[in-house]
Amino acid sequence: MAIIALPLFAREGKEPVAATDSTAIAKPTAVETLTPNQQRKQRGITSLSTELVPKGQWIFGGSASYSIHSNDNYKFLIVEDINSNGYTVKVSPMIAYSPKKNMAVGIRFAYGRSLFSMDNASISVAGAGLNIDYFHALKHSYEAVALWRQYIPLGESKRFALFTEMQLSLGGSQAKFAEGSPIRGTYQRGYSVAVGFNPGIVAFATNNIALELNVGVLGLNYAHVRQIHNQVSTGERSGGSINFKVNILSIGLGVGFYL
Repeated sequence: MAIIALPLFAREGKEPVAATDSTAIAKPTAVETLTPNQQRKQRGITSLSTELVPKGQWIFGGSASYSIHSNDNYKFLIVEDINSNGYTVKVSPMIAYSPKKNMAVGIRFAYGRSLFSMDNASISVAGAGLNIDYFHALKHSYEAVALWRQYIPLGESKRFALFTEMQLSLGGSQAKFAEGSPIRGTYQRGYSVAVGFNPGIVAFATNNIALELNVGVLGLNYAHVRQIHNQVSTGERSGGSINFKVNILSIGLGVGFYL
C-alpha cells in the first residue's frame, strides 16, 4: 500500500505550524564582550548602586583649631631658661555641590594666624653658650582650594563611605620677625601653589551631619618667599617638592552638613 504524506495546515486561517526536529542542536549564545570602560565600572567605583550623596545636594563644612602654649624657665635638651608664649589658630570653611550621584565639586578657604614670643633662652654646648634676649614672630596665611571628590559607599550602607579628593590650591602668607637688642626686624611675604590627593572616610551621625577624616598622600607644591631686613637688604627663597607618602601633619578632621 502506498502512503502519501500531506502537509499540515493551521485551522481558521492561522499560519502553518512547521514540524520541529527533536534531534536539532541549540545554537550557542554569543559571549558578551565588555568595553574597557564597562570593565572599570564593575569595580564599583564609577558605577555605584548606593546613593550616598544624591545629585543636586549642597554640602557645607569646615574645620577649626586653636592651640596655646606658655613656658616659664623651661628646659628642653640643650636649651635652658626658656620663657615664651604663643598661639596658633586655623579656620577652614568649605562649600560644595553634587552635580552627579556620589560626586561633589567645590571650594575651600583657609586662614591661619600664629604668634610666637620668646623673652629669653640660652643654649649651652660643650661649654660654649648662646643667649637669646628677644625674639618675636607673627605670621598670617591664607589659601583657596578647588576640590573634586568621589564618594565610595562601603557596601550598601548609607552611613559610612570612603572618598577620594583631588585639590588645587593657591595660597599666600605674611610674616614679621623681630629680634635682639637693639631690635632688628624682618618683613616677609610669600605665595604657594600645590596639587594634592587626599583620601579619607566619612561617617554620617544623622541624615544631614557627617564627620570627615582625610589625610594627605600625594602632593606637588611650589613656594616662593621674599624678605626685607631692616628696610634695607632683601632676600628670596623658592623651592618645590613632590612626595608620595602619608603625611601625618596633614591629617584633617572636620564636620560636613549635607543639605
